[in-house]
Amino acid sequence: MAGRDPGERGRVSSPLELLFDLTFVVAVGTSATQFSELLAEGDPGQAVIAFLMAMFAITNAWISFSWFASAFDTDDWLYRVLTMVQMIGVVVLALGLPAMFHSVRQGDHLELRAIVIGYVVMRIAMGLQWWRAARQSAAYHDVGIANIRWIAIAQLGWIVIGFAPLPLGAALAGFVLFGTLEVVLPRLTQGWAGGTPWHPHHIAERYSLFAIITLGEGVVGTVASSGALLGGPDGTQWTGNAVAIVVAGVGLTFGMWWVYFATPFGELLVHRRNLGYVFGFGHMAVFMAVAGAGAGLHLAGLQLEHHSEIGDTTVVLALALPVGLYLLAVYTLHALLLSATDRFHLLLLAATLAVLVAAVLLSAAGVAVAVCLIVVMAAPLVTVLGYETVGHRHQREMLERIAAPGH
Repeated sequence: MAGRDPGERGRVSSPLELLFDLTFVVAVGTSATQFSELLAEGDPGQAVIAFLMAMFAITNAWISFSWFASAFDTDDWLYRVLTMVQMIGVVVLALGLPAMFHSVRQGDHLELRAIVIGYVVMRIAMGLQWWRAARQSAAYHDVGIANIRWIAIAQLGWIVIGFAPLPLGAALAGFVLFGTLEVVLPRLTQGWAGGTPWHPHHIAERYSLFAIITLGEGVVGTVASSGALLGGPDGTQWTGNAVAIVVAGVGLTFGMWWVYFATPFGELLVHRRNLGYVFGFGHMAVFMAVAGAGAGLHLAGLQLEHHSEIGDTTVVLALALPVGLYLLAVYTLHALLLSATDRFHLLLLAATLAVLVAAVLLSAAGVAVAVCLIVVMAAPLVTVLGYETVGHRHQREMLERIAAPGH
């Protein structure tokens, strides 16, 4: 475990990494489902808090593994076994998500025991991986030891929060404290400040695959929303609402996919390696927003089935808000990695905001939810049209500037 070549040609995700990602499909799906159901019960504040905590735990675990794998993946028997142990931890984490959502709904304590146990399992395996790197590579010994030290400190804090009988407020404060430590941990260890040999194109591909995993929640939400809306004794007669849900769900998911893959993140990271930290944790907002949009589609289905206790406008807002946050996060990452802004982007963002506001206002005016969902679907299409007509030329010019010698 001496470190991979960060300039290795043809580096792609390994079959083991793809298998590892499957455990996160379950975790993200559970989080989105719990979020939509809690929203449907009329508790948006508690729902958002629980969802943000769940998605933070999920994405932070995935990020920790993926950056290490990009730098030190040996694919030998011990590496594979330790990865399997981490997969067990992810499954345990996923099993603990419903209890955590329920505890936030109840409001008297924060149930994190299963989630913390899952993290303990994952962190034991990750600590052993870092020990291998520290022991077998003199160049990365200090980074490896620093990671072991800070991982242990963070994990002790999570154990206290998870198992001590703390009131909900204190537990939430502790979650924010140690969540912040998790975010700054790479800076403390200097692992992402050029300290490990991660591969730019490999990392970009790994993140794109996780984006697809979270986008899959849009498809799941579409199926969950439209299935019960089919009419007839055998459920084969399509209602107008079912058609609208399918069109809006697939169209929205496809549009969000198109927006994400319009940015060549791998090429950007080649020239902006020092911004790997920004890229890595900046994607947390992207993943949370995408999963939130999938939950919004599921919520819309619950509303159309009359299984929700909230108003139509709130349902539309629950979808429009994460879609807007997603687009804002992608634009922000684009600007930060290019170290430049484009006035055309501001115009596209303004038009996108107008579309989303129009969807909410239409709902407030009594327009059917299904019609409003179609309007929300048009939000990412603003960026798609802008990129395909003008934006791709602007982007290419900015890429050429940062790739120029001496830039």
